[in-house]
Amino acid sequence: MASKKFKALEVKEIEPGKFQSTIVAKNIDELPAGEVLIRVHYSSVNYKDALSANGNKAVTRGYPHIPGIDVSGVVEESSSAIWHRHDQVIVTGFDLGMNTSGGFAEYIRVPAAWVLKLPDGLTLREAMIYGTAGLTAGLSVSALIHENVFPEMGTVAVSGATGGVGSLSVALLARLGYRIAAISSKASSKNYLESIGASEVIARADMEDKTGKILLRPRFAAAIDTVGGNVLSTLINSLDYGGVVTACGMVNGGDLNTTVFPFILKGIKLIGIDSVELPLIERMPIWENLGSSWRPEKLNELAQEVALSDLPQVLDQISQGQMQGRAIVSLY
Repeated sequence: MASKKFKALEVKEIEPGKFQSTIVAKNIDELPAGEVLIRVHYSSVNYKDALSANGNKAVTRGYPHIPGIDVSGVVEESSSAIWHRHDQVIVTGFDLGMNTSGGFAEYIRVPAAWVLKLPDGLTLREAMIYGTAGLTAGLSVSALIHENVFPEMGTVAVSGATGGVGSLSVALLARLGYRIAAISSKASSKNYLESIGASEVIARADMEDKTGKILLRPRFAAAIDTVGGNVLSTLINSLDYGGVVTACGMVNGGDLNTTVFPFILKGIKLIGIDSVELPLIERMPIWENLGSSWRPEKLNELAQEVALSDLPQVLDQISQGQMQGRAIVSLY
């Protein structure tokens, strides 16, 4: 096995600050150390993968590198007592695809502590329709439920609604009976967003308040924010009394310009969502829900399937904010 070759998408720095993605042949023995060797069946494409492919040193420190923060596949070799050959598994987050050789390849080797059993109710393909985006969306929905935000309480806003986390958040909330206001900068995506469960679609420009008011007219019972910046500030100021907003992204900016007034006058709660370092024991119940009672009826319609050779174009689409829904990579 050590000399076996496999295909991968590798990103190289061809000159200072300039990066190029190509399909290459690698050897199994070039993979990093780890207890579990996995034959990859599917990966998924995320914004963080696009950052890695574009040479963002805050995501990936060293090149050449194979991106891909999500994997579903079958255990090929294992020195761990937990995992055995032919086990169907998933890996999302931790350091996979960031500074550890990632899922845009036919094989990965990772620590046993990163590996999770394929959730019941999901195929390897369906698990990657979710991937990190689905886990993040699931954690966001779980946070709202934990804070007693129920469908009868009013509309839940979802920003960045055509992206991976946004699309899946809309689909999960719709499955659970919520009324959803999908916020998007893509006017052409109205039909798509309504087809996955959005009750209304709001232009992102209409959710970027510039008046400087400390509180705005209450519009939403809660919100799932995936973009950050002024959209998040506007959402905080637009919640009903006792409203809850989760935050998991920053494509619209990392600054948060707000005041303490929404928090101390209206009891607003802001909850940060991280799926990268989340312990496996906390991931498991979310994945169980994603495979059962939270599973959208049209889950398989939320993703397009692409080949390894298509990835440079798909990553470019994500970088330019042109992706709608999810893209999964077939590697088997």
